[in-house]
Amino acid sequence: MSQTFHYSFFRIPKDRELAAFVEKYKNLRLQALKISPGSFSSTLEIESALPDTEWVARLRSEKIETFVCSATPLVSNEQQSTTTPNEPSTWVGQLTLRGPLSSEEFALPAESGQKPSGKGEFEEERWQMLSLFTNPEHRGQGLGLTLCKEALDYLKSYRDRPSAVRVRLMVKPDNHATVGLYRKLGFEETGKCTLAEALVANGDAALLPEDISGAKYSARTGLIMTADISR
Repeated sequence: MSQTFHYSFFRIPKDRELAAFVEKYKNLRLQALKISPGSFSSTLEIESALPDTEWVARLRSEKIETFVCSATPLVSNEQQSTTTPNEPSTWVGQLTLRGPLSSEEFALPAESGQKPSGKGEFEEERWQMLSLFTNPEHRGQGLGLTLCKEALDYLKSYRDRPSAVRVRLMVKPDNHATVGLYRKLGFEETGKCTLAEALVANGDAALLPEDISGAKYSARTGLIMTADISR
């Protein structure tokens, strides 16, 4: 007997079913912060103290779309060459989109190197991609890539206009595997950001201290990557 998994990918709905997903989303997010603390602007200490109402508000926000990968264990019977469900599914990956953003929300200082597209609010839609995570036990199977494709496909199809969509993300340049994944999806390096700018872009401005003049928040070390997609 050997164990394999069936993977499913979906967007968390904002309807009455949302309440059923809150606990799973919370557990996955806290797991991500514990396993990969250097990959996120927030911390396990901060988010483990959040009340359940805050987790519900996150998923219900009109500015947030959350995508999940779930894994269902299967039991493989080699003699009969069949697979049957073994246990309930577990969430093992997530990705968040923040948007649509106004041109003002999307703007960065000239020092970042990010150039405005020159398109108006009705000509281009703008989104921030963030919080990509897959459980280490399930890595190496393209789950992160599929999660990103699921999110980008959603942006292409959830409405018809505007026809142009710009998607941006911010990542540490030494995270070579993740940078390579984004390149496969068509993202290009378009500038450098500070931690303070990344926190604001990701919707975490509340995590900023009063003084952001220190190198931790002001050094321009983060990599900005963008992709332009058409509907």
